[in-house]
Amino acid sequence: MEPHGLRAVGSHTSLSEMDDLDLSRALDRPRLKIERKRSFDERSMSELSRHDSPRGRSVLDTPLSSARNSFEPHPMMAEAWEALRRSMVFFRGLPVGTLAAVDNTTDEVLNYDQVFVRDFVPSALAFLMNGESDIVKQFLLKTLQLQDSEKRVDCFNLGKGVMPASFKVSHDPIRETDHLVADFGETAIGRVAPVDSGFWWIILLRAYTKSTGDLTLSETPECQKGMKLILSLCLAEGFDTFPTLLCADGCSMIDRRMGVYGYPIEIQALFYMALRCALSMLKPDGDGREVIEKITKRLHALSFHMRNYFWLDYQQLNDIYRFKTEEYSHTAVNKFNVMPDSIPEWVFEFMPLRGGYFVGNVGPAHMDFRWFALGNCVSILSSLATPDQSMAIMDLLEHRWAELVGEMPLKICYPCLEGREWRIITGCDPKNTRWSYHNGGSWPVLLWQLTAACIKTGRPQIARRAVDLIESRLHRDCWPEYYDGKLGRYVGKQARKYQTWSIAGYLVAKMLLEDPSHIGMISLDEDKLMKPVIKRSASWPQL
Repeated sequence: MEPHGLRAVGSHTSLSEMDDLDLSRALDRPRLKIERKRSFDERSMSELSRHDSPRGRSVLDTPLSSARNSFEPHPMMAEAWEALRRSMVFFRGLPVGTLAAVDNTTDEVLNYDQVFVRDFVPSALAFLMNGESDIVKQFLLKTLQLQDSEKRVDCFNLGKGVMPASFKVSHDPIRETDHLVADFGETAIGRVAPVDSGFWWIILLRAYTKSTGDLTLSETPECQKGMKLILSLCLAEGFDTFPTLLCADGCSMIDRRMGVYGYPIEIQALFYMALRCALSMLKPDGDGREVIEKITKRLHALSFHMRNYFWLDYQQLNDIYRFKTEEYSHTAVNKFNVMPDSIPEWVFEFMPLRGGYFVGNVGPAHMDFRWFALGNCVSILSSLATPDQSMAIMDLLEHRWAELVGEMPLKICYPCLEGREWRIITGCDPKNTRWSYHNGGSWPVLLWQLTAACIKTGRPQIARRAVDLIESRLHRDCWPEYYDGKLGRYVGKQARKYQTWSIAGYLVAKMLLEDPSHIGMISLDEDKLMKPVIKRSASWPQL
């Protein structure tokens, strides 16, 4: 039985036949206003102020009001807002998202003229921080309606809970009406469905609720059903022996073949965060109580698994180096049968005595030791990382600044694949050559996640250093999508100019530094009930 006001439509059929007013009517009842939390629940602003910037007094040392009044916006801010507003997409007169890019320097549009779910997140946060919530609300409603579409790739139907990777507004000149056309992966490179879209949708729904204090949207039957459908794809019982999600290559931000199939850190961190966000919004009535119980059990198992088996620091690296193999029974130490000879040479030099990170992937006889920025930043924001692990990630970032940040924040992964390894793993992908695009390229959009992680860990000076690098080049280079080279010195060889999430990521980072209380909409406090016993050191050996 379909929820009131929502009827199934094909992924290439019009939404014009759907009654857009139904959800709006349900949301017209008076809003319940709640006070938005200013910042962290457990860390006061005075604690943050003890971490002074190398450049002088931190804006966090002063009350928010005086800090806001004394803050002088960088000249780039005005142009960034202008560019962001140029990218806005309207459907029947209402804003519903932002285009992936508005690059007038090329005639090759490809799919950059669409609204991508993951790409819109920094745009949405920028609008929310600026007090403009309507575009975010409309985006959440329209993607929720598209979730109910038929999703078909060749002769196979995707699960009901899958959220679209993107959508675009198409005009019918005969009927003189607009309709939305969604892409669930059927036209994507490699035909892979976006696993991360549903997670980002849930995370953004919570951000909207925290920012506006409006509970009515998340509590509608339609939003409750949408969350349950997304989670039903992830919480279903099957052959899995791990609480992590098994995924195909290309199912997230890294949407091309890059050897991240299996249990990639980005998906696991987003999964964890989405579970916690949903837990705070789901109503314990009807089947909601059962879903909440499943979420709680999965969170406990997932946090234990990730904090123990994905975490790598100096001590753990030494332990893996000394692993025995072919162990049987419950007493096995090397539970995944990782071969010590598979440890790449670079990681021994890369790992400092103080610091650590979540590795890219862990599975049977497989450990991907690469650093992935998004997964580690989201691990901090979601509190998947313990406080000690969060600080260790920031220690590593500072210690390996040249490798992970270089001249343009932030490396999407480190190191790159090259030579024979590149040919086998990427299939000789001409776009993912060494130190380019997803293969070790530098992505300005990651600045907002880095900044949020820095603020949460009380180290805003790291974010300011990264913002300074961005402000020295991004505007001059026309807001490119990514940079190439070991240091991120060169504009990417196929990078789009005026990439919207590069623009929005900068705005979000600046507004977070100006008013750190915004962190509350994208950060989760540590859950005291989910503290697995970690026998080894969380970051470095006590000498």
